[in-house]
This record gives sequence, C-alpha cells and structure tokens, in this order.
Amino acid sequence: MTIREDAIGGKKTELFKVCAACENMDIDVLMAGVARGTIAITKNVHHDFDHIMAIGKGTSTKVNANIGSSRDIADLDSEIEKLQVAVKAGADTVMDLSMGGDLDDVRRGILTNCPVPLGTVPIYQAVAETVEQQQKDIVDVTEDHIFKVIEKQAMDGVDFMTIHCGINRSLQERLSNQKRIMGVVSRGGSFLLEWMSHHRKENPLYERFDDLLAILKEHEVTLSLGDGIRPGCLSDATDRNQVQELINLGELTERAWDAGVQVIIEGPGHMPMDQITANVLLQKKICKGAPFYVLGPLVTDIAPGYDHITGAIGGAIAAAAGADYLCYVTPAEHLKLPDIEDVHEGVIASKIAAHAADLVKGVPGAIERDDEMARRRNNLDWKGQIELSLDPDKAARFREEGLSDKGPTCSMCGSYCAIQVFNRSQHNLEKKE
Repeated sequence: MTIREDAIGGKKTELFKVCAACENMDIDVLMAGVARGTIAITKNVHHDFDHIMAIGKGTSTKVNANIGSSRDIADLDSEIEKLQVAVKAGADTVMDLSMGGDLDDVRRGILTNCPVPLGTVPIYQAVAETVEQQQKDIVDVTEDHIFKVIEKQAMDGVDFMTIHCGINRSLQERLSNQKRIMGVVSRGGSFLLEWMSHHRKENPLYERFDDLLAILKEHEVTLSLGDGIRPGCLSDATDRNQVQELINLGELTERAWDAGVQVIIEGPGHMPMDQITANVLLQKKICKGAPFYVLGPLVTDIAPGYDHITGAIGGAIAAAAGADYLCYVTPAEHLKLPDIEDVHEGVIASKIAAHAADLVKGVPGAIERDDEMARRRNNLDWKGQIELSLDPDKAARFREEGLSDKGPTCSMCGSYCAIQVFNRSQHNLEKKE
C-alpha cells in the first residue's frame, strides 16, 4: 500500500503519526488531505530521515533549494557543503540537478547526507550520459534509457521527481503557432521538444505515463509534474501554451491519483505581479487542489544578481494566494552555478517569503513568532531577537557591528532610541499619576 492508498483506506501508519507531529496537525486532517490529493508527503521507502514533512493545504509553506554539479564544475564535496548550508538555512527539501561528473556518485553521495526529502529531474541524467559518456546528441537518448534512469533513481531513494509529462505533440504544434520572446527555458522541456521534433514521435513520458506510474508507485516516489513550457520572461506569462500544459497536467494528476501516486504541480516561472494570484487559482481549479510548487515567480526580468529578491516577492504573493511550495531563486540565477553563499542567500529569501505568506494563511505558530520577536525588541533583548531570527548568524554579526556606547541600544539611534524614549515617557507618566 502506498501513502496515498493508506490515507484513503484510513490506515493510521507510523509515518502519518510522525508527520502529523512534525506539522503540528491533527492526524485525521492530515490523512484526509493526502486522500484528497491536496497534501503530499514526499518520502521514498528507501530514504530514511527523521523529520517527515508534508506539502499542501493547511501546512506551512515549504521551501526547496536546488543544488547540483555542472559540466564545468563537478565536485561532490562542494555539493554536500551546499546541501548542509541549505538545510541549516531552513530548506525543507533539496533537489539534485546535477549534469556533470559521475551522476550516480553525486546523487548517492547527496542522498547519504540528506536529512530532508531529495528530488531530481531524471531526464538530466539520461541526456548527460548520452552526450558525455556515449558522445552522442541529445536526440539519441532512448526511451529505455530514460525509464532505466527513473527506476535507478527511485531505487536509490529519491523522494520526488520532476518529470515533464505534460508536453505532447499537440502542445508542441501549439507552441510553434504562438511565438514567444523566449520560447522554452526549461532544460527538461527543451530536451524533450528537440527529441520529439527529431523523431516525429510523442513524448515517451506522456505516451508511457502508466509505465512511469508503476515505477513511482513501487518505490513511493512523489510525482512532481514539471512545467516544461513555463514562461521565461514577463511577456510570455499566462499564454495559451502555458495554460494548455496546465490542462494536460490536470488530466495526468487524476490518472496518477487513481494509480495511488502522490502529485505536486510545478508552476511558473517569470510573471508580472498582477497575474500571480490568478495563476494560483487557475492551477488549484484545474488540478483539483493538488499542491502547487512555484519557481519564484520572478516579477521582473532586469535584476540579474538580485533575483533572490525578485523571486521572493513573487513567492510571497503566490504563497499568500494559495501556493504551497516555493523553489528558491539565488542571486546567481541566469548568471552562474550558485556557490555556498548564493545557496544561503536564496534559502533565506524564500524562507522570508514563505513565512510572510504563512502569516496571511493563518498557519499556527506564524504570528506567534512575530509577536514574540516584537516583545523581545520592545525589551531591547538582543540575544532573544537573534535566537528568533531566520538568519541568526547574520543578525549576530550585525549586532556586534552595531553595538552602541550609549547603553543597550544600537548604533542607529543610540540614546535617541524610540523604544527607550517611549518606555521612559510611560514610566514618567505612571509616576505622576
């Protein structure tokens, strides 16, 4: 029985008990969400970790961090360090997007050290091995190789996989009829479109969807339905191509649920702020409330070096509107492979966005944390503020740099600290009374 099938059958397994405790949720509410498909618990039977978390309606907004090697930079130790930095900063999940080096060694090394759910995009490995090891072209990837990679990664313990099943020949034709400024920016989407164009054949991940589901079900892998036609710039957002792929994903979601497989829907991308809420509502309607995983969204195209900020702005809007899961964006987006500091900055920016949305959603514990911070600030309790902050190390460093010689204030205001002046005025008022 899969997690989804257990939930439908009302079987209160240990996994549900642990997850409910981690999420501070009633176990019956959690299981009902999994049964409806509005909550997913990403946990492969071959991957052991203690903190079992859920993604979806009624849970806190989760954050994912992408790591992984490239053709130019392939170092397992560096990727493990990025993993550790991401988890310390608060990433709820991590994705290995490696395309360089020994991909099996990299993934297994990350998995061994990964205390949170791990995701992958299997088409990356299938393409990289065909091009780098076999010295062939992208179009020479075989269907059997793609499915063997999926099965191998599932057996290794990968908890969720982004798979671009919604791209089909019909959507490819539609894409050619409605031109975009940037075409397709998804690597997985572009690989499949080139393969389909060369072979004049259907996307094997769409055509053999039932075979895919059988593999995922056997190893309890959550299906993250990838948006291979996501917009790569503001002007391409919410066009017919993007919406048609979403319709395809909605249909595939129900087929996966019927097979006992949990589903997450991946979303855009680059998008103007005034379209974000509508896109979340559209996804929730078309995909029957399945958890929504957004890549940003980035709300402007002209901030390279600061796209962790553009992504956090879009992520906060999306999550407040009902998105469940934010993929971080680092300052290195569009420019280079992220380094350690980029990973840290990206996670913190997305955690800020997620928490801001949780305040709007009324997630238990969210406003209580802000209220406690306010009390500590009012008491000029610097140690308490640092402990409660999202990035304690940076807060502590800034506090040390900002020590004032005018008492327990900071170098910004010193003896003119508004909190100190106000509290003194209240004390004097009470004395007069």
